[in-house]
Amino acid sequence: MFNKKLEEALNDQINKELYSAYLYLGMAVHFESEGLKGFAGWMRVQAKEEQEHAMKIYDYLFSVDGTPVLKAIKEVPTHYEKKPVEIIQDVLKHEQFVTASINSLYELALAEKDYKTQLFLQWFIKEQVEEEENDRDILDKFKYIENNAGLLLLDSELGKRE
Repeated sequence: MFNKKLEEALNDQINKELYSAYLYLGMAVHFESEGLKGFAGWMRVQAKEEQEHAMKIYDYLFSVDGTPVLKAIKEVPTHYEKKPVEIIQDVLKHEQFVTASINSLYELALAEKDYKTQLFLQWFIKEQVEEEENDRDILDKFKYIENNAGLLLLDSELGKRE
């Protein structure tokens, strides 16, 4: 039988990953409505990745004789009274929140001496390093944007993400 504390915590993480997908999809709605299709496309790819993260945990729970529990996902905004750079700053803050959550899961797996879950979570730890780095890279580019033409160039670049 799988550790109940870890099962509950992993189910909470499924919800956080699905919320992240929903949050990023809401941001995509905003960017699309503002004519920033590149930003919108980038956010849609982010949303899809977060769904994949949730499914990794879902599948893992079944592999260790646990049971996924799908909880309600909180509503997210689809319009922002912020500049694009501020929204990307929010993305970074959210990814830092997710990183802290993954780290807490790992700490729980250590405390419970669940070695298989520790190994499983290492992929997520590495993924969060990449997620935060991607967000910081975009924020670094904003430092050089002085006008709308620069914003449109960044929008075009972000739209190339698959």
